[in-house]
Amino acid sequence: MECWGRMLRAFLSGPGRRGGSAYSSWRPHRPVPGLLNATELVSHWTAIFEKEGIPEAQESSEYIVAHVLGAKTFQSLRPVLRTQPLTPWQLQRIQELSSCRLQRTPVQYILGEWDFQGLSLKMAPPVFIPRPETEELVEWVLEEVAQRPHAVGAQGGPFILEVGCGSGAISLSLLSQLPQSRVIAVDKGEASICLTRENAQRLRLQDRIWIVPLDVTLEGSWAHLLSWGPMDLVVSNPPYVFHQDMEQLAPEILSYEDPAALDGGEKGMDIITHILALAPRLLKDSGSIFLEVDPRHPELVGGWLQSRPDLSLELVAVRKDFCGRPRFLHLRRSGPPRGCPVHAWPGPQPARVPG
Repeated sequence: MECWGRMLRAFLSGPGRRGGSAYSSWRPHRPVPGLLNATELVSHWTAIFEKEGIPEAQESSEYIVAHVLGAKTFQSLRPVLRTQPLTPWQLQRIQELSSCRLQRTPVQYILGEWDFQGLSLKMAPPVFIPRPETEELVEWVLEEVAQRPHAVGAQGGPFILEVGCGSGAISLSLLSQLPQSRVIAVDKGEASICLTRENAQRLRLQDRIWIVPLDVTLEGSWAHLLSWGPMDLVVSNPPYVFHQDMEQLAPEILSYEDPAALDGGEKGMDIITHILALAPRLLKDSGSIFLEVDPRHPELVGGWLQSRPDLSLELVAVRKDFCGRPRFLHLRRSGPPRGCPVHAWPGPQPARVPG
């Protein structure tokens, strides 16, 4: 639990239950009188957050104050901005955003953006917020591509499928660091599809990503993907929380993020097994699957694969996260692709952002 706590601290949330005592003590706070400076505002709201039991009280107040002053972090503010009096508008805006935090709104949603692998991504509820450990998944994929340069598509870079794209964090990070790569990103949530499109356009990566609304649990849902040819990589941070563990998640998570992006069923394996069963139809020979999973899953996945020798999938490696827990899986298929035609990239998708 200590390690999980460190992950949650990085995510700026904490343990709790929906509708519990975390909400019962919250009450509105009057605006701060006087033209206080940024440092004083951080101290003021840190004290309130601590009193109300808000996790990572100081970090939350620092992010909010810095955001209103036009900076990413409080530490990056110029010294003069930390000590000069704030304007009435700035004080009011900090009051509004801090009130949202008192209601356990995640900082990422309050700010409306968050950095992932050096990219600034728009964030909006209820789309899943990318966690710090997922950056390690991206780094592992990049390492594998660098070590196996032959594992590339016909146009000079890897052809990648991401299942459950959310905000587009994984897909867009890979596109930005692999200039010749192309990605198909799928998700069943309309909000996720729209947010990935918007982030792709913001980062000017829309010409190399094809964003498809798709539910991998529906029979035959992947049939139209077959015409696009065998892929080099399948990458996913699927819903993997054990269903019985859902109520133990932080209020920030339970009340604001889409539970479908978290709940993996009884043993957290529902979406994982769908990905593993369908990926061999899409992967080229020696193509790879990279997954983020629960620490209990490596053993469960290994046992499940033994019952499905027809998939020709091998669990190649398990990697630990920054807390030392087995968090990532690398699987590889052997044998010819099952039913994939010659590779044919469908072309760029217009990344239209809803008005």
